[in-house]
Amino acid sequence: MTSNDLGDFLRAHRARLRPDDVGLASYGRRRVAGLRRDEVAVLAGMNGDYYARLEQGRERGPSPQVLDAISRALRMDDAARTHLHRLAAVLPDGRRTRPDEMASAELRHLLDGYPHTPAFVLNPATDLLASNAVADALFSPFETADNLARMTFLDVTARTFFARWDRAAEAVVAGLREATGLDPHYPRLREVVSSLTAASGEFAALWSSHTVYGKTRDAKEIHHPDVGPLDLSYQSFDVRGAPGQQLVIYHAAPGSPSARALSLLAA
Repeated sequence: MTSNDLGDFLRAHRARLRPDDVGLASYGRRRVAGLRRDEVAVLAGMNGDYYARLEQGRERGPSPQVLDAISRALRMDDAARTHLHRLAAVLPDGRRTRPDEMASAELRHLLDGYPHTPAFVLNPATDLLASNAVADALFSPFETADNLARMTFLDVTARTFFARWDRAAEAVVAGLREATGLDPHYPRLREVVSSLTAASGEFAALWSSHTVYGKTRDAKEIHHPDVGPLDLSYQSFDVRGAPGQQLVIYHAAPGSPSARALSLLAA
């Protein structure tokens, strides 16, 4: 992360678009990838100098209307538009509620109430704060089950554990990127991003793409060395009363081979 996360985010999205993607003619040799700043300003209906200052970090506090115009000009989806608004929010650090770094005893008891399916709690930096017995068994092939991002990029087990490693890797980076919009100054998140950027070229490349989306629900294709392939889906829930924490629950279709495999893990 840099001191100008908003500008970095805008530049990354600008670089993805070509003039013909947005109905503009292109003349002469282009010195930059994607759209020029003045082209984005035209599409957003604003002064070119103002947009340049915004991207350079010299303009603070753009209005929601300006941000919406820019997001439309850059063809952002809903997740990216929401992230843009979060990055542009000007809030004193003292008004931010930092994520809780410990799962409560009540939440740990709740996890134990899922005896047949993996359930665990993450903070925005993807640290595993708590997990039930089935989740412990699920992640047992990893040398250390401590942080999902680190496990995905730095533990060789991940390459076979995730049947579609590329998709899993993109998802974990996109989730970290979304977390920067919630609190760009969160120390643990900065620590994780910095260490992974230095240790993994694949992480660094994905991080620089500024792709953003969070955990909601999706499919997971896993190959566990003890029970074989697992086709799972998951749901994630914000933990009210514990800012930044997410409860994640994996589950398999009832009666499926994956459900039977989970039962073996639970045993």
